[in-house]
Amino acid sequence: MNDTPSQWLRERTPEDIECQQVLRQLNRLPRHVAIIMDGNGRWAHARNLPRVAGHREGIESVRDIVKASAELGIGYLTLYAFSTENWRRPEAEVNALMRLLEYYLKAEVDELDRNNVRINAIGKVMALPKRVQRVLKRAIEQTANNTGLVLTLALSYSGRWDILRALQLIALDVRRGKLSPEDISEELFASYLSTGLLPEPDLLIRTSGELRISNFLLWEIAYTELYSTETLWPDFRRKEYYAALADYARRERRFGMTSDQLHDNQRASSYRDYLKELFDTLIQRR
Repeated sequence: MNDTPSQWLRERTPEDIECQQVLRQLNRLPRHVAIIMDGNGRWAHARNLPRVAGHREGIESVRDIVKASAELGIGYLTLYAFSTENWRRPEAEVNALMRLLEYYLKAEVDELDRNNVRINAIGKVMALPKRVQRVLKRAIEQTANNTGLVLTLALSYSGRWDILRALQLIALDVRRGKLSPEDISEELFASYLSTGLLPEPDLLIRTSGELRISNFLLWEIAYTELYSTETLWPDFRRKEYYAALADYARRERRFGMTSDQLHDNQRASSYRDYLKELFDTLIQRR
């Protein structure tokens, strides 16, 4: 990791610091946040701009959400950057998206490295243009030893593809005698996915008001809390992100159990409610 002092902390406002303090006091921040970044095209269309303008503005949202996640101490952030279905878009738009991805990685890798962020990628990375593969590989290698936020970019990714790929790899190991069918469990299956080294997401955010999973992390989100917002991705900045995190913090994650099994301390729950109200007041003032 580069030891150059971070610019991020020096850029924060007192109001932002206060909001983050309250979020931490809720003591319910997710370990892993996944985001379906939706609405770039609609954002551009509403302003009579080309679609690529929405993608460019969306990069600014990526920057802000990555920074906020690192500042809050969230361990994992996974962004659905490009799906396998996105290859069906017009060639000019796909080329523009690839150029923007290359630009982001080149422009941000040093700053991410200084802030202890580790870059990771899942999906059919070999389908990306060679120049993008080279830049991505360098970014992953440069940040490989960092111990802070793990930023995973889902690129040419499909949840169904990942499940089928895991099944094929397991079948190969069974045929080679490395596994027997009786060895196959949920935990073993998950280890064969491209997300095998990541914890399952606690919170999945989708922007632009859509209520679809869109082939994203299909196995991994079995118990994930879902949050949808009408805000389009280019307008989704840390204020909206904080609202999603606060909403998550007041939810009860039962994993099949009852409320009584989870609540043996009503005072703790009441304290979280109080902090949530305080946070709502702070966010409205920003």
